Amino acid sequence: MSRRGASKSMASARRLLRPTPFKAGLGCVLLACLIYTSFGTDKPALLQALDNQLTGAMFRWRGAEPASRSVAIVDIDEKSLARIGQWPWPRNTVATLVEKINRQVPLAIGLDIMFIEPDRTSPGRFFDRLQPLFEMLPGGGKTLRQAAEKLVLDHDQLLGAALAEAPSVLGYAMVTGNDGLKHPDEAPFPSATLKLEPPESRFEQLELIPAYRATINLPAVAQGMSEGFLNFFPETSGAVHKVPLLIDLDGIPYPSMALETARIGLGEDTLTIHAAPVAADGRRGLLGVSIGERFLPTDDQGQMSLNFRGGFRSFDYLSAADLLEDRSSLSLTGKYVLIGTSAAGLLDLQTTPFASIFPGVEIHANAIDNILSGDSLRYDVFTEIGITFCLMVGGGLLLSLLLAYAGPLLGAGGAALLVALAVVGNYRFLFLGGSLVGMTFPLATIITVWLVVTLANYLLVEREKRFVQGAFRHYLAPQVVEQLIRQPERLSLAGEEKELSVLFCDIRNFTTISEGMDSVSLAAFMNRYLTEMSQVITDGRGMVDKFIGDAIMAIWGAPLDDPEHPLQAVASALKMQQKLGTLRTGWVAEGLAEIHVGVGINTGPMRVGNFGSRELFDYTVIGDQVNLASRLEGLTKVYGAAILISERTRDAIDGRIWCRPVDLVRVKGKDKPVRIFEPVDFGAEADAETRQWEKALQLYRLRRFDEAAGILAPLNNEVPRPLYRIYLERIERFRQEPPPAGWDGVFTYIDK
Repeated sequence: MSRRGASKSMASARRLLRPTPFKAGLGCVLLACLIYTSFGTDKPALLQALDNQLTGAMFRWRGAEPASRSVAIVDIDEKSLARIGQWPWPRNTVATLVEKINRQVPLAIGLDIMFIEPDRTSPGRFFDRLQPLFEMLPGGGKTLRQAAEKLVLDHDQLLGAALAEAPSVLGYAMVTGNDGLKHPDEAPFPSATLKLEPPESRFEQLELIPAYRATINLPAVAQGMSEGFLNFFPETSGAVHKVPLLIDLDGIPYPSMALETARIGLGEDTLTIHAAPVAADGRRGLLGVSIGERFLPTDDQGQMSLNFRGGFRSFDYLSAADLLEDRSSLSLTGKYVLIGTSAAGLLDLQTTPFASIFPGVEIHANAIDNILSGDSLRYDVFTEIGITFCLMVGGGLLLSLLLAYAGPLLGAGGAALLVALAVVGNYRFLFLGGSLVGMTFPLATIITVWLVVTLANYLLVEREKRFVQGAFRHYLAPQVVEQLIRQPERLSLAGEEKELSVLFCDIRNFTTISEGMDSVSLAAFMNRYLTEMSQVITDGRGMVDKFIGDAIMAIWGAPLDDPEHPLQAVASALKMQQKLGTLRTGWVAEGLAEIHVGVGINTGPMRVGNFGSRELFDYTVIGDQVNLASRLEGLTKVYGAAILISERTRDAIDGRIWCRPVDLVRVKGKDKPVRIFEPVDFGAEADAETRQWEKALQLYRLRRFDEAAGILAPLNNEVPRPLYRIYLERIERFRQEPPPAGWDGVFTYIDK
C-alpha cells in the first residue's frame, strides 16, 4: 500500500473506528435489557444462586451482630449423647426434659424433633408380651394386672402429657414429592386461625410452595398447643438463605414451627396472610404474613429472607444433659426455647452464609429472632428491577464511552470502580438497611460490556497498528512508529498549525552524474543513496516526507511532538554529510564521480496534515517556512556550503552545534531578509579562521570594504572557499559602485 493510500485509509479509520467499540458496548447493554426483561419476575435459579453468593459475602463483610437474647436452644449435643445415651432417647426422658423446661415458664417451646414411630422402650410393649405369664399365676394374675394398669406404661403418652402442659409446638415434615405414601387421615393440626387479606382472595390462589403430604407425629405425642413444619429449602449452592413461613397442603396454608412458636409466645391467635394483586393467570403471590400487628415480609412463595445473626452459637445454648441433671445456670424464663441437636451423627446440619456446618435448630432460632425483632431482610422485586436497569443502561453506556475513547487502563479502572461502587452501594445503602437487591445480572452486564468493548478496542487497535505501520514504517524510525502505535491519537490527520523543522537535500550536478550511468547502475546507486540518507533521518527522529527524484524532503516535530526537532534536524544533516563521505569513498573507488549534496533547513510555523484531492492526498507540510528551507538548499550551491540553516533554526539549537554565519539574504518570493548560517560541528567553538571570517563579515556590513578585503584575501589564499570569493567579488563591485546610503547589508537573490 502506498503511503497516500494508507493515509487515506487511516483517515477513514480514525473517523469510524472509535465509535465502533461504543456501538459494541451499546449492543451489549440492549441485549442485556432484552434478556432481563424476558425473565419477568421469575429469576433463573442460577442467577438467584449467584445473588445469594453475593448476599453471603455481604453477611461476612458485616460480621456477626448480637441476637435479641429472647431465644435459647436446648441442645442434644455430643456431651448429651455421651452422658444420657444414644439417640433416640426414651420418650419419658424427653418428657422429663420438656417438664424441666416448662417449670422455668418459657413463652413457648418449639421442638425441632419428630416423633413418627412409637417408642420401642415403653414398658407397655413388654407388659403385653407378659400376658401368658400372668395367666399362669393364681387367679390369672388379676391383682398384678390391676396394679400395672394403674401405672403409665406408654412413654409416648408421658411425652404427650408433658407437651400438653407446656406452650409447645411440635415439628413435622412436609414431603414435596409424590412418594405414593399419602394417607387421607394424616394431616397436621396447627392451632392458628388463618385470615386472608384482601378478603376476596382464596387460599387456592396463593403461590405457596406445594406439598404432597405431611409426615406427622404420633397422635399420642401430638398433644402440644400447635404444630409447625420444619422444612426449609437450601439454594443451588446448598446454603440456606430463606425459610418458608407457609406451605400449601391440599389447598390449605400450613405455618412453620418457627412462625407458630413466635405466635404462641406473642399470645396471638390469628395469622393474617397478605396476598398480592391477582396476576394474569389468576394466581396471587404473597406480600407477607402478620402476627397481630407484626408484619413479616416474604417473597411470592411465602419465604422469609433470614437476617442471620452470625455463625454457630450466636444464641444461648444449653446442653440437654446439663438441664436433665440440673447442672444448668441459664434461665429459660420468658424465652422462646427450641429443642434440637448439634450432634453431627444426628444429621441436622446445614450450610448458611456464615458457616458450612450449622445446626438446623439455629436456623429456626434465627427465624424466630427475626420475627420478634422485625428485621428480616426484605426483597422488593420492583426495586431490584429499577436498580438493575439503571446500572445496566447508565453504567453500561458510561463504561462504553470510557472504554471507547480512553485508554485500556483507564477503561479497566472505570469498570472496576463502577463494579465496586455498585457492590459497596448495595451493601451500604440497601443490605445494611434490611433490603435485598440482586446485583449479579447488572454486574455481569458491566463486566460483559468491559470484555466486549475491550476486545473490540483490541481488534481495532490491531487494525490501527497495521495502518500506522503500513503508512509510516518506511518513513519514520522504528521507535517513533512504535510510539505512534501506542498512542495513535497523537497522529493528527487533519491539518494543524505546528512549529516544525523541515529539511531539503539535493545531489549536486545529478543530471551530469546520471548521464554516465546505465539504468541498472543508476537504480542501484539511487536505492543505496536514498536508503542510507533515509536511515540517518529516521534514526534522528525525523520523518521522510517524500523523494523528489534525487531530492529528499524530511520533517521533524510531526507526526509526533518533539521539543528538540531543530537540534535533531541539524544533527541529522551533519550525520548525512558524514555518511555521504563514507559512501563517496566507495563510489569513487568504483569509478563514479564524487557525490556532494546540499542541505537546507528551516524552523517555523507550518501547516501539517493530509493535503491533496479527495481521492489522493499525502501527509506533508506546507507554508512559507517550507519554501524557505527549499530556497536555503538551493543557496548551498552559491556559497559552496554543505548545509545552510535559517536564523530561527540556529537560535533554536542554542549553541549546541557550532554554526558559521554566512549572509543576510532576501530569497526569491520573500520581502523579509533572513540570516543564514552553516553548521560546522557538534559543540565545537569557533577556530581562528572563523573568528577572522566573522570580523571580516562585520566590517563588510559596516561598509568598511577595504578592511574587510584585507582580511578575506589572505583567508581565501590560505583556505580557498566559495564563500570568501563571493564576498571579495561583492567588495570589488562596491568599490566601483558603492551601495546606496540606506544599504543594510542584505543581498537579494532574484533566482531560486
